[in-house]
Amino acid sequence: MNIFVLIVSGVIFFLAFAGLRIAQEYERALVFRLGRFKGLRGPGLFWIIPIIERSQIVDIRTRTVDLERQETITKDSVTIKVNAVLWFRVVKASDAIIKVANFHQAVYQFAVTTLRNVIGQHQLDEVLKERETINRTLQKIVDAATEPWGIKIEMVEMKDVEIPESMQRAMAREAEAIREKRARIIKADAEFEASEKLALSAKQMADNPMSMELRRMQMLAEIGIDNNTTTVVLMPSEFQNAAKSFTDYVNLQKKG
Repeated sequence: MNIFVLIVSGVIFFLAFAGLRIAQEYERALVFRLGRFKGLRGPGLFWIIPIIERSQIVDIRTRTVDLERQETITKDSVTIKVNAVLWFRVVKASDAIIKVANFHQAVYQFAVTTLRNVIGQHQLDEVLKERETINRTLQKIVDAATEPWGIKIEMVEMKDVEIPESMQRAMAREAEAIREKRARIIKADAEFEASEKLALSAKQMADNPMSMELRRMQMLAEIGIDNNTTTVVLMPSEFQNAAKSFTDYVNLQKKG
């Protein structure tokens, strides 16, 4: 009798320890009883019925998937190569295991296919300039498709876009032409503004001949500074009369 009790106790003790399982904080355990899903366990210590039940651990941390370089054709018939990075995590472990055979591979394949399709709907300039918009479109499409699998797509980012060399040369010529056009426009605007200033100055000098003479004197003074020469200038009578009147006025003020 004592032997029987010891055997039963040993079996119970063995089953008690054989059914102990531990799930980490970032893990969830699916428990299956005779093939049927019974629920989630974890994180921490939990117990299953040996032989009758089994558990499957699922990592619920965010995962990074590197989408290999894909060769695709843009909407304007340019062949490019593009790769991307995708971040996703499991939000419902039961669906990720029960509804899809290999959720990691399924997410990867669908993301690669979607990447090619979305690039094919945009022109090359849009792919190069509107990456953020394309990234958001990719994220929404893949997230909507993988939601039934218990997957959440957190972010999709295109990394590199490889353009054929012939297209790179064409784009360089186009950029150079745009820069030259911009430089010519700036130069033309400057010349137009200068011509307006010159026209205004000419009108003012025509209305006031004395200002013309003063400007001429200023130019002669500048020439004298730059070149060590002696310059003889004939002064107009109007200028001399104005200068004499100004001198007489000053002398009268002194005497007064």
